[in-house]
Amino acid sequence: MKARKRYFKLLGFRVIDEKRKEGEYPHAEATIKLEVGGKIEHAASEGNGPVNALDNALRKALEKFYPNLKDVELLDFKVRVLTAGKGTAASVRVLVESGDGKEKWGTVGVSQNVIEASWQALVDSLEYKLYKDEKGSAKRGRNKG
Repeated sequence: MKARKRYFKLLGFRVIDEKRKEGEYPHAEATIKLEVGGKIEHAASEGNGPVNALDNALRKALEKFYPNLKDVELLDFKVRVLTAGKGTAASVRVLVESGDGKEKWGTVGVSQNVIEASWQALVDSLEYKLYKDEKGSAKRGRNKG
């Protein structure tokens, strides 16, 4: 079985969700450090929640290497509890539906940590876009010759 191509390597991420005052909406921020083609990229971003902040930071770090990721939109985000009766210690499944204006695809992440499950689904979504564009580009190249 052929190993899956990795387009980047995670060196670490941090997500902060901070509520400063009662009655105010929480502030979410994420920082991420990646290696892409031997180059280290560090990015930070804010969002309307911790997963949105992580998604924004991930895209910010990757779009300079892969400009085609600007086409990707997160269309739907769902969280399902898998282990009923465990309360906040339950495992969750995150389902992400993404699209690029031409087609739609779904990805999944599973963990006891909702941020980790979200990370898995977000990464798979962006890597699928990169894979599909690379395969389409290679196919077009073969058809020319």
